Amino acid sequence: MTAVPESIKRQIANPQPDIKQFLAVIQGKAKPTRALLAELFADQEIMAWVFENVLGKPWVPASQNPDQMRKHLLCEIEYWYRMGYDYVRVSGGLDFPTKGRASANTAELAKNDRGWTESHGVIQNWADFEGYAWPQIKDENLWMYHFVAEHLPEGMGLMLCPTSGFLEVPCNTLVGYESLATMIYDEPELVRAVFDRVRELIVGTYQRLVGIPRVVGFFQGDDMGFLSGTLFSPEFLKSHSLPGHRALVELAHAHGKVYMMHACGNLSTIMDYLIDQIGIDAKHSFEDKIMPVEEVYRQYGTRVALLGGLDLNFLARGDEQAVRRRTREILNACMPGGRYALGSGNTIANYCIPQNVLAMFDEAYRWGR
Repeated sequence: MTAVPESIKRQIANPQPDIKQFLAVIQGKAKPTRALLAELFADQEIMAWVFENVLGKPWVPASQNPDQMRKHLLCEIEYWYRMGYDYVRVSGGLDFPTKGRASANTAELAKNDRGWTESHGVIQNWADFEGYAWPQIKDENLWMYHFVAEHLPEGMGLMLCPTSGFLEVPCNTLVGYESLATMIYDEPELVRAVFDRVRELIVGTYQRLVGIPRVVGFFQGDDMGFLSGTLFSPEFLKSHSLPGHRALVELAHAHGKVYMMHACGNLSTIMDYLIDQIGIDAKHSFEDKIMPVEEVYRQYGTRVALLGGLDLNFLARGDEQAVRRRTREILNACMPGGRYALGSGNTIANYCIPQNVLAMFDEAYRWGR
């Protein structure tokens, strides 16, 4: 039998989302009156576990069947609503065909294999580029955004993310990291063509979605780094992938929306550029080995909002008391000044210990009370 803290019982019984306050805090226009929460996403297995063991309701898995998928989306809305979030982030609708590999998923809650990208992707030359089945932007592929917007509880907003990022799609999905690293020198015009086509499609999809009622921002993922630096040179990122982010920032701001970026890795060499030149409103994804979120907050917290920061090592391998201590440390350092929302350092993955996840929520609900 799962032990559910009293604060969580109170929260799920009486959610009070306030997307206006969330946005005001993120933009530096207000200080928080409670601990705000933010996640890029939570793995399906984690949400299902919470749904069944905390909310006491049956979980409907995602499906290609439209009727079942609608029921699944209602479950997702209920999860984010009951667990104290002010927005629901919807992704998908712009899918780039690719190839990959699968291996056994060792996470305790996992029900499917874990996918891996290829080092040599589907585009290796101009013939591959011309023959590639580039996706088309179709309203029928974007129906879930309208569905969620129509079913959001009062006080919640909708965040958009139709696909992976301006670096991720060329690097992970289309060309492959190893191939892209050499193609930059061997076929620079092909590299430019790939990035230009990807940017055109992603921006075009956002243009189709930005006018949906209840949309409050874009929450775009685009991993760009690893432990000690960026995956490619800052100059390459500035010339090839970051112009796409700038276009989305301009689109979001022109419509009164915020732009929140998820990007893994050590981005110290481009952080000022992301803030001052690209104009992001919030940065997500932090790892203690790179720089604890408190230190990032001390350096940048007056210029950009920071989201998350509870390192996945705590949620996946720590004991409950360690999770609680670390959560309180982060909250006390970052939340009072505003421009911050608590969450995992990356995502609530299916290898996180469920009781540790509940401990994080419990500390958030009790903070400042």
